[in-house]
Amino acid sequence: MLGSDEGLQLLQRLGLRNLGNVYWNLSTPALYEESVRRREGWISHLGPLVVHTGHHTGRSPNDKFIVRDASNEQKIAWGKVNRAMDPARFDTLFAKLTAFFQGRDLFVQNLYGGADARYRIPVRIITDHAWHNLFARNLLLHSDEPIIHASPDTFTIIDSPRFHANPEMDGTNSEVFIVLNFAKRIGIIGGTTYAGEIKKSVFTVLNYLLPDMGVFPMHCSANVGTRGDVALFFGLSGTGKTTLSADPERLLIGDDEHGWSDTGIFNFEGGCYAKVIRLSPDAEPDIYRTTRMFGTVLENVIVNSSTRHIDLNDASLTENTRAAYPIGHIPKHVQSGMGGHPKNLIMLTADAFGVMPPISRLTPDQAMYHFLSGYTAKVAGTEKGVLEPQTTFSTCFGAPFMPLPPTVYARLLGERVAQHKVDVWLVNTGWTGGPYGVGNRMKIAFTRQMIHAILNGMLKDVPAMQDPIFGLHVPEQCQGVPREIMNQRDTWTDKHAYDTKAKELAAKFKENFKQFTDQVRPEVRDAGPK
Repeated sequence: MLGSDEGLQLLQRLGLRNLGNVYWNLSTPALYEESVRRREGWISHLGPLVVHTGHHTGRSPNDKFIVRDASNEQKIAWGKVNRAMDPARFDTLFAKLTAFFQGRDLFVQNLYGGADARYRIPVRIITDHAWHNLFARNLLLHSDEPIIHASPDTFTIIDSPRFHANPEMDGTNSEVFIVLNFAKRIGIIGGTTYAGEIKKSVFTVLNYLLPDMGVFPMHCSANVGTRGDVALFFGLSGTGKTTLSADPERLLIGDDEHGWSDTGIFNFEGGCYAKVIRLSPDAEPDIYRTTRMFGTVLENVIVNSSTRHIDLNDASLTENTRAAYPIGHIPKHVQSGMGGHPKNLIMLTADAFGVMPPISRLTPDQAMYHFLSGYTAKVAGTEKGVLEPQTTFSTCFGAPFMPLPPTVYARLLGERVAQHKVDVWLVNTGWTGGPYGVGNRMKIAFTRQMIHAILNGMLKDVPAMQDPIFGLHVPEQCQGVPREIMNQRDTWTDKHAYDTKAKELAAKFKENFKQFTDQVRPEVRDAGPK
């Protein structure tokens, strides 16, 4: 659909003038047609659209900036994660970008971030790639009726992989840039074809705005059981949020980003963004089926040029192959995107050291400690340059998307957990029997059994042993899991090597937590490794 006069006037007020064709709120089939016509991708067997993102197959965390001004100077946690950009630099870069668009065709989707109508924000996504518009349509929430978003509260994200910054002139780190200007409610993305930057920019906006509205924004997946018992799964990419929340015995609320309000949980999105490398039809049947469905966008998946059959085992482009699909592709999901207050909160860590317990129950103080620590391993491909697991502490299990001081989010977590008497667990989906390169990744079947036991209350009366190094309370047994798996030290052939590695990781925890020592209660500070 070509733009209306009202819509074109809105674009002109943004500085977008002398454009080619402007396509507003195109449907999924229409965006398929435009993507194929423009040679942006291929229609694969059974219908998914396959696209390749070129050089950038993951996020570019070193290329993200927030415009620093009087309204946020004292509010944002500036530093290596939240890099500041001067307003004048932004204006110059923005002017170059809008000039670049002259004479070019654009695609516009008017969407929403947030399923709860009380807190959702209108989001306008403008792209010069049709498939990026389809990606946004899949991942965010859209209305059944065509909308224009004339509200001044609308946040506009403008994206062009074809436009590159000049680092010397524009003050960027490279030719890639992801910049958010909260005062002008504009975000700009350029130099990268990786579409995940679009959804994470919207997530960052919500993480900035919602705490002032009394909502706890979370980097987590969520599902609900037949008894209405909501469970949250915190974790960075690759730890199992999407896989473990897509449970055929439960309804999926969302796979990545949620808010926790005074009435319960709500999804920020309308779709899912799952890693699909070596996806198993047996272990992950629901997600696997989406890779054979019309409407799904498959990023960097290899497709046979003759048969158009895909190969999910081929990592020749990247380990970070992805499927972006509407949540409706998952048979059992919550259509409203909302649920009640959670009963269980599960923090997921992919421990590359192979020493963290496979499952442990956390005290409220330990929950705060491990939420602020956000320990895991970045897995291959999720960020540019990450080729094998790297130990990292990502505050709140989502530091790259959290613009406010970490203690703001931690305080909200502590308040919600205490008020609603939530059980908190730490589950290691990483390595066992040794560190990365020696041991093996925890079998997903065992992790699923542990999650099943948590959600069905089967661990409440199971005796627990306290880990002597990490201080965590580890159930002695879990139905369906070999007893020796429950104690990581028992899985190592060389016990001395285990002790050395565990103490090494404990020291890393202590060093990382020094940044929070003066910001938390002594009980939280002392809840970490001994």
